[in-house]
Amino acid sequence: MSHLPAIVFFGSDAICLPVLNYLKHEAAGECVLRAVVSQPDRRQGRGKQLQPNPVAAWALANGVELLQPEQPTFELADWMVVEEIAVALVMAYGHFLQKSLREAAQHGMLNFHGSLLPQYRGASPVETALASGDAETGVGLMQVVKEMDAGGVADFEAVRIGEQDTGPELRVKVGEAVVPLLRRNLAAILAGELQFKQQDVSLVTYCRKMRKEDGAVDFTLPAVAIYNRLRAFTPWPGGYFDHGEVRIKIGRTSVEMDGSASAEPGTVLSTSPAVRVATSAGVLCCHELQRPGARMLPVADFLCGYTLAEGDRLIGGTAEPLVRKEP
Repeated sequence: MSHLPAIVFFGSDAICLPVLNYLKHEAAGECVLRAVVSQPDRRQGRGKQLQPNPVAAWALANGVELLQPEQPTFELADWMVVEEIAVALVMAYGHFLQKSLREAAQHGMLNFHGSLLPQYRGASPVETALASGDAETGVGLMQVVKEMDAGGVADFEAVRIGEQDTGPELRVKVGEAVVPLLRRNLAAILAGELQFKQQDVSLVTYCRKMRKEDGAVDFTLPAVAIYNRLRAFTPWPGGYFDHGEVRIKIGRTSVEMDGSASAEPGTVLSTSPAVRVATSAGVLCCHELQRPGARMLPVADFLCGYTLAEGDRLIGGTAEPLVRKEP
């Protein structure tokens, strides 16, 4: 049996995979990854077959004990005490963790949160930073407390947001940023010597879960804001508008800052080489479109089988704010 400090990792999303690989391999001389706690297998895909999430699949492939309780309970906390777990690490797990679990490890429970706290506490910090047009985001190493994402923060790793990054691409960057963050703090974590700074409550903002309705493009927003939201909503909920009775999905887009001053938002200005749509400020250029039952196509191919004409009005939705000051 190893005499190295034992770690339990709670997570369910692919964003966790870089730090899991670090714990299993690079940090193997400093600690042992005793177990992974993850969400139970869920039915997915067309066949609705039970499938493990990416973290559970990683644990199975890497010979790490996998625990998948429907709800994490006192029994799990008791097991952590018996196993003398040094610290519990959490990222994108998906369950509230009660006090007995937060205190079961010798040095407590720490979370990797994907924002520059106190900004964007909540369910979708990575996507919200992208949708908000931020140039930078990051990941914070913080204490887990009863209130959502309210614990003290020990350290951050900043992440630059590229002008063309989509949600999945930015999530990869944030996941990779956890590794240097943990690398420089691991010794202090295992010794119980990590120092935390409380968040400035006057600067706290909250982000909500994404909803299917968020995909309805609001052409009354500036083109840049629409472009940022579409990048954040890739692949879900995506982006779409209604043309008459037909709902059309939007793929790759770009922005022109001039050219729509005299047109009502949602008006098609031209269809070649892109479908150019007026917004409240600037033009949204749609380079890929998809009609129901078909696949996403470059605009030139899309227009071979579907007619969009200059002057047509496209109907979207009303964008709901992603960020608020109160929980």
